[in-house]
Amino acid sequence: MHFIQPNVHGDRRRSAALDVLGAALDAVDPAAAVRRALQREGDALRVAGQLYDLGRFQRVLVVGAGKAAAPMTQAVEEVLGDRITAGTVTVKYGYTAPTKRVTLHQAGHPVPDSAGVTGTQAMVTLLESAGPDDLVLCLISGGGSALMPLPVPGVTLEELQALTDALLRSGAPIQALNAVRKHLSQVSGGQLARLAHPATVLTLIVSDVVGSPLDVIASGPTVADLSTFQDAWAVLARYSVLEQTPSSIRRHLERGLAGGVSETVKPGDPALQQVRNVIVADNALAAEAAQARARALGFNTLLLSTYVEGEAREVGRVLVALAREIAAHGRPLSAPACLLLGGETTVTVRGAGKGGRNQELALASALAIQGVAGVLIASLATDGTDGPTDAAGGLVDGATVVRGEAAGHSAYEALAANDAYHFLGSAGDLLVTGPTNTNVNDLMAVFVGDLA
Repeated sequence: MHFIQPNVHGDRRRSAALDVLGAALDAVDPAAAVRRALQREGDALRVAGQLYDLGRFQRVLVVGAGKAAAPMTQAVEEVLGDRITAGTVTVKYGYTAPTKRVTLHQAGHPVPDSAGVTGTQAMVTLLESAGPDDLVLCLISGGGSALMPLPVPGVTLEELQALTDALLRSGAPIQALNAVRKHLSQVSGGQLARLAHPATVLTLIVSDVVGSPLDVIASGPTVADLSTFQDAWAVLARYSVLEQTPSSIRRHLERGLAGGVSETVKPGDPALQQVRNVIVADNALAAEAAQARARALGFNTLLLSTYVEGEAREVGRVLVALAREIAAHGRPLSAPACLLLGGETTVTVRGAGKGGRNQELALASALAIQGVAGVLIASLATDGTDGPTDAAGGLVDGATVVRGEAAGHSAYEALAANDAYHFLGSAGDLLVTGPTNTNVNDLMAVFVGDLA
């Protein structure tokens, strides 16, 4: 993976940092991940060690959604070729690719749109025709929740859009957001598997959720749902969005609380008996590849955690504290050091600026390390899109604040306004990749000291 905007500033350490981040993105290329997991041996299909006899299936149907779904679809077509009967998969606008037997629909993310509804209805129509002699390949990746919108009766797409936007701006984590979306959807929370029943369902997953819980990734369309209507209501209350919630949605959730609406698919449901879910790529794979590349370049490396969550600006300050500890005391490793973390932070939006969680983390870090030499901090959205911007994140050092303010911007005002995009852009410290066609959460890296 090559970065469109290199942000090198003549610094060899910056070049090395981009090399490390690029190795992480290369490792989670979704097409390569699918090819590793899905191998055809004559009329048999080997999937992560398990064999499927293609001869016993009348049809092979392909459905799915997500930012990584286009290259996943291409890889499935390479493996199965004309054995695919039909398929329909939904991807984010601009994240498409040429396919031969599967139709790709483009739709909106992170706020769902009417194109997503159209694509989801096409999936439902196809799956409703599935029988016991069919194999359904379901391709799921980050962004699948927003790209498969099919609201429950009585709730409009516009109302779902409004609630999704409110929850995103509230700082609610993906687990909370999806607990709500599952209970407003006709396909999430195992309901896609219910539609495909009694067909055999094989779901290949590129995970974008911390810890890769199957029921949370893309709202678990082929997985038993552990959340309830009570959980969904509690999320709206906890993040103070009940008053902003459309009345139709409140009525639906209240009916669910009273037992008047069927729950999502739960463990033990017969619809899940012929379903297998396989994770083919995740944040840990990206972080491990980054660690290997950093070590090869000569850094002392440590992969500290792939479970990082919390407010982006606070996590940024923690990264700076770790950098200072390395510089001052050689703990938890000595310089030249590359400390790696993965996960997904959140931003509570209070201003009217432009940015994303990785850019906000980077800006907060820049403020905390201003004037400090020998420290470089990167935060990268592996999908290439950090918030509603064309940037993937930020790469900052002790001179970032000076560069941005020399261009006429205030770092403190930018952070207060959630306007990291414009400040980092003025400093030349945005990370820009273009669409990566994958999504395995975020990667954070702390570099301390110079390579020999």
